[in-house]
Amino acid sequence: MTRTLLIPAAGRGTRLGSPLPKVLTPVCGRPMLEWILDRHRAYCSRIVLVVHPADRAAIEAGVRRLDDAIACAEQPAPTGMLDAILAGRALALDPVPDRIWITWCDQVLISAATAAHLAAVESGDPVAAAVFPTSRQRPPYIHFDRDADGTLSGVRQRREGDPMPEIGESDAGLFSLSRDALAIELPSFATMAARGRGTAERNFLPFLPWLAARAPVVTFDVPAIESLGVNTPEDLAQVERRLIGLGAGRP
Repeated sequence: MTRTLLIPAAGRGTRLGSPLPKVLTPVCGRPMLEWILDRHRAYCSRIVLVVHPADRAAIEAGVRRLDDAIACAEQPAPTGMLDAILAGRALALDPVPDRIWITWCDQVLISAATAAHLAAVESGDPVAAAVFPTSRQRPPYIHFDRDADGTLSGVRQRREGDPMPEIGESDAGLFSLSRDALAIELPSFATMAARGRGTAERNFLPFLPWLAARAPVVTFDVPAIESLGVNTPEDLAQVERRLIGLGAGRP
């Protein structure tokens, strides 16, 4: 099975306070991107980074020593993850892979077991339009609603001002899409995707329940800690403590 890894990485790391592009910010002395590549390189033969134009030269110089199979697309304005993924879509589909993995650039706590399980689930269920891990969170930042049959029916986002349950089901910032889901379904969804009430961004997560109403979407549980991204100095400190606790700063 051929896979492309698509990494939206156009964030400037403003909340993190890093002088570097977020994807190059060190975590335990290594750029975030290096952690991501170490985790997913065994499954994905090509990598597409979506970057801000102002950061492209610095990111290309930074990644050159890590992997010469990385291609860059540009997202000129911070209009949301949906638009970031659409910006990288053409490169991710050329040459056409069997599956496309998408991960946020700061999801460095995804474990080897989770990546392996994602590959196993998608291989065992080839008709799945999307496969991704979720975790239970208290309090949740993201929560997926499900219908009586367990199918995804909606998503709530705290940053958009949605009412949140005490305990929620969150994504872990890692997703596997079928070729058709990225090539056909996502652009179709994008034609009617609204901007968030709180951020005015076009979010990717609402695509998943929309897709689930049209095609099989499979999820599996992972530990809550794997969902932690690096958005603030406090997040960075917690992630580094976790990595060190796992041994040699490597998950």
